Amino acid sequence: ASVNKTLLIISGPTVNISLAVLWTVSCGRSMVNSYNAGVRNATPGSWPWQAALSANGSVFCGGSLITDEWVLTAAYCTARMNINDTMVRLGLQTVSGVNPNEVSRGIVANVCFPAYDPETYDNDICLLKLSAPVNFTDYIRPVCLAAANSTFYSGTSFITGFGSTDNFGSNPNVLQQVNIPRFGRRQCECEQPNVTRNMICAGGQASCRGDYGGPLVNSNGPNSSWIQSGILSGDYDCATPRGPGVYTLVSRYQQWIEATVTGMPPATATLSLLFCGCDAVLLFLLSVNNRRQNRKKKKSL
Repeated sequence: ASVNKTLLIISGPTVNISLAVLWTVSCGRSMVNSYNAGVRNATPGSWPWQAALSANGSVFCGGSLITDEWVLTAAYCTARMNINDTMVRLGLQTVSGVNPNEVSRGIVANVCFPAYDPETYDNDICLLKLSAPVNFTDYIRPVCLAAANSTFYSGTSFITGFGSTDNFGSNPNVLQQVNIPRFGRRQCECEQPNVTRNMICAGGQASCRGDYGGPLVNSNGPNSSWIQSGILSGDYDCATPRGPGVYTLVSRYQQWIEATVTGMPPATATLSLLFCGCDAVLLFLLSVNNRRQNRKKKKSL
């Protein structure tokens, strides 16, 4: 997997879609190669793309680093957010105390999907531009994003964040990780009637307040890249082990994300993740849209 100056490329060999590549670094890579599904306190460096949106010293939402100056989160988190009072904290292991790997940035732009519906949480996705780029380290690194037309069936994923561990608002100090199963579309629609095609469900242990906007990620196993398939959406009941949590389906927004981050018409890539029990088969089909380059060549003739 690779990421260039404009945006990430999902899985496969190093592929660059921008016309001018300034640097390349792996996305979705963690310094931790094994994850204990029964441990909730995350090991430092486990989830280096985890972002925490903070105001007055408190974390109110999560997010994920996707380039050196853009963070992906939920529009729900930004509805009442004052960007002048909000900091994006990266490399964070604990909300309070010493964080030797932390880097904080302000926000200079808040770009949410135009069709976001605050009543149904449809299209609950937003991009935050940082006040300055960050340098990548073992503790600060971008996640890979699921591309358009990606397909996700059953399988196991992780959610992460600093949110409440119950409906009573008990917030942990240490970054939490929870291993959760995915729900099929039919089961999701049965338990969450308002789910749209822009959403997916995962459950078993739900996220909670403070986690909203954070990433739902999955991997093919040790030494594989982590791919973000969802964003924790809305203000659903939280921290319950029964019903599924609802997540914005990242792959539905590939073109919008690329256009926003790069300011140019996006190239395209297709990724399919087929899960069978605990095994995963990754089918990677990359199709680069060369029309932009062709137009440039014609103009030069």
